[in-house]
Amino acid sequence: MNTKSNPSFIKTRDLHFDRLNPRLAEYGITPATTDDEILKILWEAMDVRELVQSISASGYFPHEPIIVVQEAGKYVVIEGNRRLAAVMVLLSPNLAKDNGWEVPKLSVDKLRDLRELPAIISDRRDSWRYLGFKHVNGPAKWSSYAKAAYIAEVHRDYEVSLADIANQIGDRHNTVQRLYRGLMVLEQAERAKVYDREDRFRQRLAFSHLYTGLDYEGIGSYLNIAPKEMETLEPVPKNKLKELGELCVWLYGSKREKQVPVVESQNPDLRQLNAVVANRESLAALRAGVGLAKAFEMSRPPTAVFEEALLAAKRDLMTARSNLTSGYDDSEALLKIAGTVAEMADDIYIEMERKQKKVQFGENAVSKKLRRTED
Repeated sequence: MNTKSNPSFIKTRDLHFDRLNPRLAEYGITPATTDDEILKILWEAMDVRELVQSISASGYFPHEPIIVVQEAGKYVVIEGNRRLAAVMVLLSPNLAKDNGWEVPKLSVDKLRDLRELPAIISDRRDSWRYLGFKHVNGPAKWSSYAKAAYIAEVHRDYEVSLADIANQIGDRHNTVQRLYRGLMVLEQAERAKVYDREDRFRQRLAFSHLYTGLDYEGIGSYLNIAPKEMETLEPVPKNKLKELGELCVWLYGSKREKQVPVVESQNPDLRQLNAVVANRESLAALRAGVGLAKAFEMSRPPTAVFEEALLAAKRDLMTARSNLTSGYDDSEALLKIAGTVAEMADDIYIEMERKQKKVQFGENAVSKKLRRTED
C-alpha cells in the first residue's frame, strides 16, 4: 500500500466516518447521514463496546494506525471506523450518557492521549489491496454483503478484473466471483423491479443466502443462472426475472406484503428450498402458500422419507425403552398408546414382509424361466 506520508497524528475531532464503507452500507448509510447517527449504528451493530473497554484499559496502540483519505477537505477514515467510534465515545461522556451507554471514566492524561490518533494518509485506489485482503479473505472479515460491495467497487471504479482481485487478496476458492455474481443478481432484481431490498422483512440483509444458493444445482437451474466466471451484470436471463423475484421473496420476505421469508437459516432451510424449486409438485405447493418444510417433504423420494421415519421411530422407541423402569407411572392411557404403537409396528412389519416375499417370488419365477430357456 503506497502512502503519501509516514504515520502521523491527526486530531480526533477532524476525523470523519466513511459513508462509502461497504460494511456501513448494509445499514442504510447515505452521504447525508451524520457522524452521530453513524456512531449509534456502529455502537449498536458492530460491538464497539469491546474496543471501548480495551482502549480505556490499555490506551490506543500507536502501532495500529487508522487509514484516512482526504476528500472534500476532510479526513475520512477508510480503515478503523470502529476504533474511531470507540475513541469518540470515550471523549464524549455526555453523548454516552444521553444514549445510555456504559463507558469507563478516563483520567485527564488518558483523555489527552486520545485527542490525536495515529493515521496513514492514503487514497482509496492505493489501499484496496490491503483492505481487500484484510476484510474479504483475511483476519478481520466483513459480512458477505460488505465483501461483495467492496469487490464490485474495486472492479467498477478501478477497472480491476475479478481474477486480479482474487489473486491480489489470495482467494483460491472462487469467493470473489461468487460474491460478485450474488450482488449482480440482487442489483438486477432491483433494476428489473421484481424485488426491492428495502422491502425485506428482516432488518439485516442475509446476503449469504443468495450468493450461496446460486451455487446449488436446483436454484441455479431454477434461474438458469450464468456461470460465475462470466462476470456479467445480468446473470439471470430475462425470461427468468419472475422466478428471480420469487426467490428473493422466499429468501428475504416482504414488509409490504407482510410475508415472512421461508429461509431463516442456510441449514436446513436453504437446502430444502433448493430441493423444492427442482421439483414441479413441491414448487407449486410452495407458490400456493404451503410451508417450506411441507413442500420439501413433497419433493423427497418416498423411499428416503420411509427409511428416515422408520429409523427415527426406532430411536424414539429405544429412548422410551431405556426410561421404562423409572419413567412409566402405571398410567393406563400410556399403556393404550403403547398398544397402538405395537399394532402399527405389526402392521408395518407384515406389509413389508409381504412385499419382500412378493419380490423374492417374482425373482425366483424369473430364474426358473431362464433356466428352462437355457435347457
